[in-house]
Amino acid sequence: MVCRTVRRLARTLGRRGAFLLAFGTVWALIGYGQITSPQPDQRGLHLLLNKVPLEVWGWLWITAGLVAIASAWMRQGSDRFGFFALSLIVLPWIVSYLAAWGQGDFPRGWVASALYGGLAIGIMVVAGWGEPPRPKREEPPYDS
Repeated sequence: MVCRTVRRLARTLGRRGAFLLAFGTVWALIGYGQITSPQPDQRGLHLLLNKVPLEVWGWLWITAGLVAIASAWMRQGSDRFGFFALSLIVLPWIVSYLAAWGQGDFPRGWVASALYGGLAIGIMVVAGWGEPPRPKREEPPYDS
């Protein structure tokens, strides 16, 4: 019974949906972490935090994650909002860390920027992939 439910869930989600569900959950957890236990070293985030408090950024991460989770259950094409939300929220973080590194405020800013950039590129690559067609069930052999 459990295996059948898992197979049905996997078939319903597909690969793109599973990706959106997994990354949406991670994004929501990142946001929750920013709200409940902010990172102690915020030198790379000054550009962002001058405009918006970290708690608001946390809620934006959670929102992006929830959009991706909701999009996971949609058909290909309609799920584009989830991929867009996942990649959109990391762009300000890429810019902020890169700017902090360029100004000499945060020497490892290029590392954080590269990591977030790699995630954004990966998300865009998966967004461009089509869901593979489901294999057709074979008809059982009939005795004539």
